[in-house]
Amino acid sequence: MNLKDYEYYRTDLGVLYHGDCLEIMPMLEPVDLVVTSPPYDNLRDYEGYTFDFEKTADGLYGIIKKGGVVVWVVGDETRKFCESLSSFKQAIYFAEECGFNLLDTMIYHKSNYAPAYPILRRYANTFEYMFVFSKGRPNNFNPVQVDKAKLSTKQRLGKYRQKDGSFIKKNIETDTGRITKDAENVWTICPTKAKDAMNHPAVFPEILAQDHIISWSNEGDTVADIMAGSGTTLKMAEKLNRRWIGIEISEAYCKIAKERIKKETQQLKLFR
Repeated sequence: MNLKDYEYYRTDLGVLYHGDCLEIMPMLEPVDLVVTSPPYDNLRDYEGYTFDFEKTADGLYGIIKKGGVVVWVVGDETRKFCESLSSFKQAIYFAEECGFNLLDTMIYHKSNYAPAYPILRRYANTFEYMFVFSKGRPNNFNPVQVDKAKLSTKQRLGKYRQKDGSFIKKNIETDTGRITKDAENVWTICPTKAKDAMNHPAVFPEILAQDHIISWSNEGDTVADIMAGSGTTLKMAEKLNRRWIGIEISEAYCKIAKERIKKETQQLKLFR
């Protein structure tokens, strides 16, 4: 089979493939950025589909350009009252076996969460990891900015102590007169309420995908999601004028992704 045999939906910017990412990835041209979330630790039922983590990680290293980035959104299930450690084991495999650099361990903090069961004897889990891996030195970094109005008084001063005890000032004044600073690596985001994606069991927020795409790529770069699910990464890549590639093994989820991307494309045509 060739790539054309897997094609499910296409726009001017990208293509969605229906099939197993392990079969499709070796046929792809190198990409600049991958933003994806695997079906980790059986925390959700993905129509019975599973994935081979090590083969998937190895395949990702093969399709990422030198200087490219993989954002791997993952969490742990509870086993015998404790976390499984799957997230850390995967991060170590990416770095020590595949050859990626662990550029950043970011946190997706959920502003809306379910309370923990008393039997667990610990606090409610309110976050997932967003491991950022790079293939060498990253080609792109366009940090998301936080507006001065949202900063504390100390942060607004923009003074930071250095290793030698001295201070430097680091804030950015925009051409509109706003004062901003780089966002931190903990992103507090309300879990998605996108009605057109709710038939998928684990949709991550559009702003999460959007901010990673902005951070690690430029217009015209190629963004991929090898386990595309409901198509959030693909939809935001379309919106942000990036070329994109999606792979999804479930035809039901391909249908959801197609409709979301199609709707986004139609809206963009009205305003461009």
